[in-house]
Amino acid sequence: MATKIPATHARLYKNIFVCKNCKSKIRSDPRKVLEGKVRCRKCQKKVFRPIRKK
Repeated sequence: MATKIPATHARLYKNIFVCKNCKSKIRSDPRKVLEGKVRCRKCQKKVFRPIRKK
C-alpha cells in the first residue's frame, strides 16, 4: 500500500467545502463557513459540507 503524502492530503482536503445545493467545491476558512459568511459562486446559498475523504 502507498503511504499518504501530507502535502497532497492537505491540497486535496484542507479547507475545501461542497455546496449542499449545487455540489460545487469552494476553498475557504472553516470558521467563515460556520459563521455563514461564505456564499456559493453558482447558487448564492450559504449551506456547505466538508468534502468526503476517499
